[in-house]
Amino acid sequence: MAERSCSKSFCRDNNALMKNNNLIIRAYRDEDFPEVDQLWNDTGLASPVRSDDRESIRRTLSNGGQLFILEDTDRHEIIGTSWLTQDGRRVYLHHFGIKPDQQGKGYSRMLLDASFDFARSTGLQVKLEVHRDNKKALALYEKGGFRYLGDYLVYIIRDHKNMV
Repeated sequence: MAERSCSKSFCRDNNALMKNNNLIIRAYRDEDFPEVDQLWNDTGLASPVRSDDRESIRRTLSNGGQLFILEDTDRHEIIGTSWLTQDGRRVYLHHFGIKPDQQGKGYSRMLLDASFDFARSTGLQVKLEVHRDNKKALALYEKGGFRYLGDYLVYIIRDHKNMV
């Protein structure tokens, strides 16, 4: 018999979080990468300088992260992603996006609920970065319970060779 467990919005059957007959939220598989990469390009999430590649995904998954795939099984199409990484102190939500032609249908809330289930299972805080002009994402995250930290500035060194 299949293992089944339910949370706030989903039931887990055979490693997929089920919402209805044609949509599943499941774990990333390596063969998903080309379609995931295209979705990230279509949504503006991809950037070569951010190391959005197969190896980065593999590395974060092997360190306790998760990359959720929202798939329309009728169309055999990936329509959303939520990439969660962790450092032992916090879970970081990255590359949370829904394919542009599928936005506005409530799918982002489904994906956020699955992401929260994962974060709860770690017992860690959850943090994300979002562009200040992304009003849809800001509304979703605020509805989900995220709060603005204040006037923090974010800095990064993308190329380790530039560390002084």
